[in-house]
Order: sequence, then structure tokens, then C-alpha cells
Amino acid sequence: MGQVRTILLEKSAFADNDARAEILRADLRKDGVLLVNVMSSPGAGKTSTLTSLINSIKDKVKVAVMEADIDSDVDAQSIVKNTGVDSIQLHTGGMCHLDADMTREGLEAIDYKKYDIIFLENVGNLVCPAEYDTGATMDIMILSTSEGDDKPLKYPLIFQKCNLVIISKIDAIKYFTFDLDKCIDNITYRNKDVRVIPISNKTQEGIEELSTFFLDKINNYKEI
Repeated sequence: MGQVRTILLEKSAFADNDARAEILRADLRKDGVLLVNVMSSPGAGKTSTLTSLINSIKDKVKVAVMEADIDSDVDAQSIVKNTGVDSIQLHTGGMCHLDADMTREGLEAIDYKKYDIIFLENVGNLVCPAEYDTGATMDIMILSTSEGDDKPLKYPLIFQKCNLVIISKIDAIKYFTFDLDKCIDNITYRNKDVRVIPISNKTQEGIEELSTFFLDKINNYKEI
């Protein structure tokens, strides 16, 4: 009888991508550009949060946005319309994540060296984007109160790899079975070093704290 052989393609693919991601990170560091990979479920409020944040920092730093979706340019158009900063749309061709090569291609298309900070809005998904290193200098994720306070327990990787977790839609917390303190405990159980900032894009609660966080990151990044 013939023999069956198993080839671990995923390991090789991840290793190759990780190597290219490290090179991209080094290039970004050399050019003094902070690239922020923004992850969340669809509808958690990535674009709305970026709009609030960008409008509060765009007079102090040079900002651009790369929007990744399977199709359409709705989010990129929304960013341009509501913030006035540069934005490009990246189509993934059906893929549910971005990798380092896709990210570099987008950065080169937007002429990234002229910006202080670039937000990369990843495809809405709690699994695939967490598995692929984009080469970003910082990973953050947005969790909305409508999703439940148990998500850090059910999707550990995305919380483990993030430097910041934003809890969005706290103005609507009373309408959902969502315990903010319990959620923060679940997040820190997965990642004891992560920063957690609750916000509301409707009332703008927490946006000043979020803005200060990123302005400090940009300043510290440029000083290194």
C-alpha cells in the first residue's frame, strides 16, 4: 500500500511571513513611522473609533489610514469624509487577514514615510488577523459591549498579542449583558500587561485618554 505523508505547511508559511514582518518592522523603525494594526469583529466600531481618535490628534501629528476589506471602499471613503486625512482601501481578494507582504504593498502605495502614524484597519475577524504578523509596530483590538464580556476567554490569541484593548460602545452597556469589570479581568487574565481603555464614540467618553495614549506612543517611538 502507498504511504500517507503529512506536510506542515502552516508552520513554514507562518515562519516565512514572520521573517518578512520583522524586516518591515525594522524599516518602519528606521523611518520613524508608527504602524498600528487595528483588529476586531465586524461591527465592533473600528472605523468609528478611528474617526474619533484621528479627529482628536490630526492637528498634532501626520496621520494616514489603510483600510482592509474583502471588497468595497466604504470604510476608506468614510475616513476621508469624516476626518480629511489620507486613506487607501486594500482588497484582500477573499482572504480574511493581512500578512506582511500585503501590508508592505499598501504602505508603499501610500508613501508611508511622510506620516507619523498609520492605522491599518484589518479585516473584521477575531481569528485569522491574530494569526498573521502584519509587520505592525503595535497591535490593538476593539471589543464592543454588544459582543459580551466572555470574548477574551473564547478568543485568547487576539487578546494575548495586543498592546491595547479598546472597549467600545460603553454608552450602550445597559442594553446588554455585559459586566465591564469582569471583562477587564478576563482581558488581563489573557494578557497582564495590556492597557484597557473603555470608550464611547457617541458621547466621546474615553477619547481624550485614548488620544493621550497614542500621542505618548508616537513621541516615545520617535525618541528611541
